[in-house]
Amino acid sequence: MGLLDSTTQRDYYSGDEFGSYQFTSLNDIINQFLVAYVGEEKIISKASKMDVAFHAQRAMQELSFDTFKSIKAQEIVLPPSLKMILPQDYVNYTQVSWSDGSGIKRPLYPTKHTSNPFSILQDEDGLYDFPDELELLSDPSFTKSTLPVKWNRTSIKAKVKNSATYPDTLKFGYYNGDNTSYSYGFNYTGGTKIKPSSGALEFSHASMPTKRSNIANSDPLVDGNGAIYSGQILAVWHRINVEGMETLDFGATIRTAAAATNQSAGNVIVGIQEAPGVNNIKDRGAPWQEATPGWLSRNLKVKQQALAYLEWDASDAGSDVTKSKVLNVEAYDRLYFIITSRVEFQGAADFATIYPATPSATTPIKNLIKAVTCKSTIPPHSLQQRDVITKDSSTWEKYQSNDISENTNTNNDYDTDIYDLNRGQRYGLDPSKSQANGSFYIDNLQGFINFSSNISGKTVILDYISDGLGTDEEMQVHKFAEEAMYKSIMYAIISTRANVPEYVIRRYKQAKFAATRQAKLRLSNLKLGELTQILRGKSKWIKH
Repeated sequence: MGLLDSTTQRDYYSGDEFGSYQFTSLNDIINQFLVAYVGEEKIISKASKMDVAFHAQRAMQELSFDTFKSIKAQEIVLPPSLKMILPQDYVNYTQVSWSDGSGIKRPLYPTKHTSNPFSILQDEDGLYDFPDELELLSDPSFTKSTLPVKWNRTSIKAKVKNSATYPDTLKFGYYNGDNTSYSYGFNYTGGTKIKPSSGALEFSHASMPTKRSNIANSDPLVDGNGAIYSGQILAVWHRINVEGMETLDFGATIRTAAAATNQSAGNVIVGIQEAPGVNNIKDRGAPWQEATPGWLSRNLKVKQQALAYLEWDASDAGSDVTKSKVLNVEAYDRLYFIITSRVEFQGAADFATIYPATPSATTPIKNLIKAVTCKSTIPPHSLQQRDVITKDSSTWEKYQSNDISENTNTNNDYDTDIYDLNRGQRYGLDPSKSQANGSFYIDNLQGFINFSSNISGKTVILDYISDGLGTDEEMQVHKFAEEAMYKSIMYAIISTRANVPEYVIRRYKQAKFAATRQAKLRLSNLKLGELTQILRGKSKWIKH
């Protein structure tokens, strides 16, 4: 009887789980262990599935660290903050590097001579400070060119682009009277974005349609559904730690867009809520679809879901307006400060008359967030960090902004890679520092890898060790190590039971180590041909 689970060759080669036959799922390991090792006249007379599952997961964790091929990798383009977030299932790193134009990894080395310590907040006399009105938002005046790490925003890059004729437009549909088909499309101009600009957070909404065009019912529209939208909901949100606080004083200074032809005035809501914002920017579909939850952005419902909120509407449009409110937060540990921006487009039944068939010059509609604030109104009881939001110390800020020697050195004292020639003049250099690739250190308390300034904008690669329990898909065991899993589970169960003779425990401990060694040898993947090729260089002369 075959063991391919009825998977035909056609199913395998047309699927996306290539190479999966070499692995066995952890769930199968648990079930097979219960069948083969637990029961009357078997090694373990009785064991619950929960016990077996616990020891199976522990065995998988232990084997992942030095037996399984558990190394994973991530790459990012390092932002100006010079920080990379540690992966969710990170345990330890094996290598940190950046890739050059040829795709070759340039190894980075850890630095032991700097860190990001807890920087205690002090007053002007140097005394420890316990201030009231402690600002909880990062860069509340939006002075930086990018949103800080603590701010999140709706994604606006996933919109479906229009045809090559209008590559910078977005296509929207219009339903006919029978609500089942559509005959026209609107080409909205580009310009949708969320970004700091000139000391304000700019919510730029796509302007009114510039062109009307006939489209077939089969043409793909935004999200492939053909709904007519009456606007966009854009949002940013910031998680705030309110543990131990009694009240928050939150507010903002905002300038909303004025009303225009076929366009309502801008609307902005600032609120405090228990959940973060979402990426969905949909305002609403046609009127008969407004009650369908799938059509609405949760950001549109701030009034219903916020603990407290402030609103800027048509009566505030065209000028800077400041509003604030106090909220009791004693019952909460973490909350979210959210800003939602909306501009509603006015539809019309006879849109062929209102929306021209030829493009016209339009500009995006903007709501400007000049400043926001969210402060604790009661002095804290514990020491506070100088930068309570990013928790960055002055030591890190100096390291971050320093033009390191690797950027300016011209004396050929550094290697850029292990392949570089030794140019001499290096007597007495510390090998851990004699390279120009850059350096890093890991801030485990905050969960970041911090890099030197010469790595900014480069593609950084993190090779790291996971314990194999990050997701259900990862919880699988290579068939070379299947026996090691069984022996590990067996030893763990027997060694934790009362009245088991010591010599029996020792026997299964030895069986576990033997199976683990065997699995490690099998997974080492040594090939005689590859080893022979390497050994051919053993007789080469190495000049010093």
